[in-house]
Amino acid sequence: QVQLVESGGGLVQAGDTLTLSCTTFGRAFHNSAMAWFRQAPGKEREFVAAVSSNPMTPSYADSVKGRFTISRDYAKNTIYLRVDSLKPEDTAVYYCAARFYSGISSIYISDYGYWGQGTQVTVSS
Repeated sequence: QVQLVESGGGLVQAGDTLTLSCTTFGRAFHNSAMAWFRQAPGKEREFVAAVSSNPMTPSYADSVKGRFTISRDYAKNTIYLRVDSLKPEDTAVYYCAARFYSGISSIYISDYGYWGQGTQVTVSS
């Protein structure tokens, strides 16, 4: 059974740094593109960042470039999302997603077949 398990969310203050983690269980991680999406209250889910399998090429939404960093650790089957200089508008549920049949990252929700349960990030001003 495939599982993506996110962790690291919480209540933080504006300007803080936060790192989210997502660990994959039960499926090949090494040949998969992985991504982070987020969904703010009352808004649609949106692409945040992705990383391809080999080479580990990152890509980012324009709105988060310069503050968000995605990385992956093959030994731990885990990806990370580091967020610097958090803003109240970063408040959202953050979801990890896996594209197991392709190592090429994508910005489209429909390209990812597996999702985590989400982790809430709340940024207070």
